[in-house]
Amino acid sequence: MFEKITEQSSLYDHLEEKSVREILEDINREDRKVAEAVGRTIPVIERFVEQIVPRMEQGGRLFYMGAGTSGRLGVLDASEIPPTFGMPPTLVIGLIAGGDRALRNPVEKAEDNTERGWQELQEHQVGVLDTVVGIAASGTTPYVIGALHEARKRGILTGCICSNLGAPIAAEVDYPIEVVVGPEYVTGSSRMKSGTAQKMILNMISTSIMIRLGRVQGNRMVNMQLSNNKLIDRGTRMLMTEFALSYDEARSLLLRHGSVRQAAEALRRQ
Repeated sequence: MFEKITEQSSLYDHLEEKSVREILEDINREDRKVAEAVGRTIPVIERFVEQIVPRMEQGGRLFYMGAGTSGRLGVLDASEIPPTFGMPPTLVIGLIAGGDRALRNPVEKAEDNTERGWQELQEHQVGVLDTVVGIAASGTTPYVIGALHEARKRGILTGCICSNLGAPIAAEVDYPIEVVVGPEYVTGSSRMKSGTAQKMILNMISTSIMIRLGRVQGNRMVNMQLSNNKLIDRGTRMLMTEFALSYDEARSLLLRHGSVRQAAEALRRQ
């Protein structure tokens, strides 16, 4: 039986007797441990991303799967890919036990269904060019483990993010990312340090993939969707900086071409 570090007793006690300042400082002290724990997982994240990119270059997709906080974080990261990098919403897909309702409300026993996760992947016609990432702080979520087991059995690339060493989920994947952040401030509340670590790793995976796929130039989001005034202003200023244009000139070009990349390419052809 593996040790559930995520369920270990907090290093702090009598929390209700602490001042607000003490609580905040304690949480911050624990949060500082997260980046170091994530840093120790970089070698396996690197190997995983290097396997994902060529698959996506051939049309593969990236699936995130989780329940509760883990599922919500996967859906969040997936939903940010289209506006940030101008990619279709079908490229990175977040699946959560219990469906969209579970994004806001708990769905009783949804995560305990071993078969449902694979059924949902099949509904998306998952194939050998795709990648499935299971997210589960405990590493024991049946919804996720069942899906990973079936995916890997069929030659689909798999990885996981969990906060316990040697958890059942790790045995079901090609690339287990085991980020050990230690006991939570509130015992067992894995939405805290474990959730923060998951968010950081998801950022690293998706951003590095998008950069390798050519969706960033220099350090800029040249393919971002112009879906609001803030992003139009950001794109305008990118063009102003690179081509020494006035604000009005840059904005007009941006709106005419629809993206920073296309506007920049048109300017270079002149």
